[in-house]
Amino acid sequence: MNARRRLLYAIVSSGLAILFALAVSAVILAVSGNNPFEAYGQMFEYGSRIDSLASSVNRAVPLYFSAMAVALGFKMGLFNIGVEGQYRIAVLIAAAVGAAITLPGPLHVLVIMLTAMAVGALWSGFAGYLKVKRGVHEVISTIMLNYVATGVGAFLLAKWLRQENPEGDLVIKTPEIPESGRLPSLNPVLELVGLDPGRVDLYGMAALAALAGVGFHVLINHTRFGFELRASGASAGAARTAGIDPNRMVVMTMVISGAIAGLVGMAHLLGFFHRYTIDFPTMLGFTGIAVALLGRNHPVGMAAGALLFGWFDRATQILDLRGIPKEIVFILQGVILLSVVVAYAVVEVRTRAAESRAVTSVLQTGGGEES
Repeated sequence: MNARRRLLYAIVSSGLAILFALAVSAVILAVSGNNPFEAYGQMFEYGSRIDSLASSVNRAVPLYFSAMAVALGFKMGLFNIGVEGQYRIAVLIAAAVGAAITLPGPLHVLVIMLTAMAVGALWSGFAGYLKVKRGVHEVISTIMLNYVATGVGAFLLAKWLRQENPEGDLVIKTPEIPESGRLPSLNPVLELVGLDPGRVDLYGMAALAALAGVGFHVLINHTRFGFELRASGASAGAARTAGIDPNRMVVMTMVISGAIAGLVGMAHLLGFFHRYTIDFPTMLGFTGIAVALLGRNHPVGMAAGALLFGWFDRATQILDLRGIPKEIVFILQGVILLSVVVAYAVVEVRTRAAESRAVTSVLQTGGGEES
């Protein structure tokens, strides 16, 4: 099957999964006594505002980094389920480092981001080491490391990294990162083209996410590392015959995946919170798995999936004001994930069947000519 038809199948299957999720959610809304057309209409009206679109992008940026971290492992047949723990421990350490140092603006931001990437790479690389040295499956090790990251992070925050709060302030948090360690808002760029997002600041990390997507594509499809990664994922035995060390690739892939995971929390840290607190956003790592599956591990597809999830998250906020449970977004995301997994399996079966028929046809044609 040619690449164009494979891409068409991927787009159609993802689109059908989204439509199916909307239909299931509509049924649930109707059963619960709400008009689904009214609910979806209100979501679209609220979600199409400029401030809502800017907020959707802000929500999409962490999911995009999370999806890229997951997708890198998928490309080699690895399941990095530990992005959640990797980014949470990474953003905690990066926030503490960012608050403890004073550097010129761009350098300060760079040190914070490199710190987060290093911590994420170390945390994920340990799972890769366990896989190649002890045979521990990465799904088991990364899930367990999520719990370890949560516990270690809570201990570090409570004992050593928290700021001394004034009397009456009971929120546990790290000291605030100074102005030099923050990314500027992209609102001036929007205003140049006549768009006013109001009180919503479009995170500067959105521009870096776009560059990261380009870098992901280049890394996977136009570098030696990307070729060896895909070769090792397709067949470890064949890769070894070609002089590629699959074990080394496992560790390197997990390290790079963890480094990308370390950037998941940077949009919120550098653009909004400017510190790590106990109410820092969670579950971004697990949602990234759904985004990676929806986007078929392609940077453009994952960007679309992240924006869709971000838009759903923002648009459903209006439902609370109308007496409609906004938790419908979790139903949407869950059904989309299940639908995409099923659609992905169907597409793979159809693809392999088509490729098998094509090979059989070629062999039969060749055999007929020889006789």
